[in-house]
Amino acid sequence: MRCPFCGNVDTQVKDSRPAEDHVAIRRRRFCPACGGRFTTYERVQLRDLVVVKSSGKREDFDRAKLERSIRIAMQKRPIEPERIDQMISGIVRRLESLGETDIPSRTIGEIVMETLARIDTVAYVRFASVYKNFQAAGDFDKFVSELRPHTGESE
Repeated sequence: MRCPFCGNVDTQVKDSRPAEDHVAIRRRRFCPACGGRFTTYERVQLRDLVVVKSSGKREDFDRAKLERSIRIAMQKRPIEPERIDQMISGIVRRLESLGETDIPSRTIGEIVMETLARIDTVAYVRFASVYKNFQAAGDFDKFVSELRPHTGESE
């Protein structure tokens, strides 16, 4: 593994342990050339996924991009980081188990929204506001009103 600080390719593993509910291995590494310490994660990848955008453009699936968008939605929410990691791993496993290598971006967005809705409503609304491209306060209003349970006011 190349050292991110000096580029040396001869780094040493100092510690390995399971991470993310045993779906990844966390390795602490040391670079003898510069003395730098860093962490890497090793995960099983069942297949190479390709995201098909609504414009038709295709790009390789990027777990880090998915993680960034979810962490932004979950920012300052009372959810443990380990829970977020488990959620992200679950979403990736679900995408890999669809049996397709080409995944429409719409499918990814829907799976993320479905997962966020079960975990944290505020994060769900935050993510939806970007995913559904809200343009005005009324868009939020309409979306949130759909979340509220309808009560039978006419009896």
